[in-house]
Amino acid sequence: QAEFLDDQMNSLNLQNPYLNLLLQNQKTKEQIESLLQNGKHKELRDRLCCRLTFGTAGLRSAMGAGFCYINDLTVIQSTQGIYKYLERCFSDFKQRGFVVGYDTRGQVTSNCSSKKLAKLTAAVLLAKDVPVYFFSTYVPTPFVPYAVQQLKAVAGVMITASHNRKEDNGYKVYWENGAQITSPHDKEIIKCIEECVEPWNGSWNENLVDTSPIRQDPLKKICDCYMEDLKKICYHRELNVQTNLKFVHTSFHGVGHDYVQLAFKAFGFQPPIPVPEQKDPDPDFSTVKCPNPEEGESVLELSLRLAEKENAKVVVATDPDADRLAVAEHQENGCWKVFTGNELAALFGWWMFSCWKENCSEDADVKNVYMLATTVSSKILRAIALKEGFHFEETLPGFKWIGSRVKDLLDNGKVVLFAFEESIGFMCGTSVLDKDGVSAAVVIAEMATYLEGKNLTLAQKLIEIYETYGYHISKTSYFLCYDPPTIKRIFEKLRNFDAPQSYPKCCGIYNILHVRDITTGYDSSQPNKKSVLPVSKSSQMITFTFQNGCVATLRTSGTEPKIKYYAEMCALPEQSDRSMLEEELQKLIEALIENFLEPDKNGLIWRSA
Repeated sequence: QAEFLDDQMNSLNLQNPYLNLLLQNQKTKEQIESLLQNGKHKELRDRLCCRLTFGTAGLRSAMGAGFCYINDLTVIQSTQGIYKYLERCFSDFKQRGFVVGYDTRGQVTSNCSSKKLAKLTAAVLLAKDVPVYFFSTYVPTPFVPYAVQQLKAVAGVMITASHNRKEDNGYKVYWENGAQITSPHDKEIIKCIEECVEPWNGSWNENLVDTSPIRQDPLKKICDCYMEDLKKICYHRELNVQTNLKFVHTSFHGVGHDYVQLAFKAFGFQPPIPVPEQKDPDPDFSTVKCPNPEEGESVLELSLRLAEKENAKVVVATDPDADRLAVAEHQENGCWKVFTGNELAALFGWWMFSCWKENCSEDADVKNVYMLATTVSSKILRAIALKEGFHFEETLPGFKWIGSRVKDLLDNGKVVLFAFEESIGFMCGTSVLDKDGVSAAVVIAEMATYLEGKNLTLAQKLIEIYETYGYHISKTSYFLCYDPPTIKRIFEKLRNFDAPQSYPKCCGIYNILHVRDITTGYDSSQPNKKSVLPVSKSSQMITFTFQNGCVATLRTSGTEPKIKYYAEMCALPEQSDRSMLEEELQKLIEALIENFLEPDKNGLIWRSA
């Protein structure tokens, strides 16, 4: 069998030592042997002939055997590459150190757990005499970027796959500024990984975390500092202490329970009522089909039923690594309203600006204030900014772009109140330069408490916001497409619609005002026709601005075989007929699908998101 294995590896043009390295984990060794015994040569090639690469969320893949999977070896190789790159970038690397955190994921069949992979990450660095701040237990993802800044480390890694399916895990990298890495760091790290794929002496020694004198546990310090910093965005503590409003929290079998309890305490609240079946970590996510609170009422079932039983009006749900937040509110008609990410952003944007306005000094300049959103998110903050006089900026999709831009603004003396992406990712304040479900959960609780004192619900306040700044009605969905050439053909047709290098001027009966193509860097709204946002050739993304006020974006997913669409009707305050606006948006979406995506012709599989 060993000879046959060698023959297979030679035919795959890989050096034989690679295989021996991959097979140090008994479970992944068994997976490779099983594939060979069963003649699964194509799957072997798929697993062994391509390497994981940094995407929108660092590394993310299924756990298992293979160079394109998350496992002991690929984590060691990635960390060695990072070590090599950081050594080049920072002369004081071995003084400042590195942060490592992890969530509660795990898989018996590949003997992979987030904690084990975190230990191997730490081992690579400890073996090279780099001090490592290794959390002694699981933490929310936001704790890692927070710790990088607090401890003045050069970088950090969080082992997590966030809200992905249970089979997946990931490796999220943060730079010294506390933001996720952006280009060119990702590309340079990949080059460094390829230069040192063979594990060094000590890289396999996960016990170094327990024995090395240069390993420190930052848990207590970071948790205490985080909770203290959280109080900076607490504006109505006296109301929080007195309120009779009850909240239910679900942590989706992940890391969030303990930390959300502490956050509520920091704001003066009674602790939220936890969903008992989902409170403790469970890598199988046994009570939900999909551990993603963005899926809405179907996955919030247990928390909504508990809230009804406990007479709690608001449910907050953190995803498994607690960096995202879903919110549901009980309505007078007995139904639950599950807010979209864009709707929550309208509430957060109004709240953070109102609180700043009430508490700022007399000489504070509103022109110094900023809010940010990704370009596929609602434009509601733009509408609020135009009316209130502060600045609004867009970034490319992904919080790595938001975090880096926020740091630039802070370094230039600006005040950043809030940033978000439509997929329920929120940044309230600037203690953490990443999305943070823990802080967002307690801020929404304070907002609901304040509004109750005004006899308003969150849903009623949302309508007030839209009536003041203009209705912003958005719909997001996607099509599955497992054939990359088809995806490329769809987008190339849009770039050569009626003639070569010619974008569509209309979509059915809807006239197009502007087209922005992030993939090529084209923007018809700019005098020089060049996009202000950075070019991103690695993914497809085209935005259409229509004459009727609608903005629609088609883009590919960085982590899944999807073509996503994001469409929003951005109305003026005087356009108050919501049902008419919704109908107009729906018709435009139908035209977009029929004329631009052509699902029947292209074999696309529709899926509501």
